[in-house]
Amino acid sequence: MAILEFVLQVVLGITSVLLTLLILLHKGRGGGLSDMFGGGMSSAVGSSGLAERNLNRFTVVLALAWFVAIVALGLITKFEVI
Repeated sequence: MAILEFVLQVVLGITSVLLTLLILLHKGRGGGLSDMFGGGMSSAVGSSGLAERNLNRFTVVLALAWFVAIVALGLITKFEVI
């Protein structure tokens, strides 16, 4: 059980960092942190709807993995026998 808990903690840490980075990469709605990474520029690559949709899909999948890791760690902690 300790190995599963360790693996879930590692998954939680990795998904937390990646989720933060992916959210910052999304197109801004008028100024903000996304402009620092070129989100404010209107280029041919930046205006692609396909790239934005793929970024959205990957962010949702990663958010679901983060949520599952949180719930699993909570259940392990709640039902852990001392």
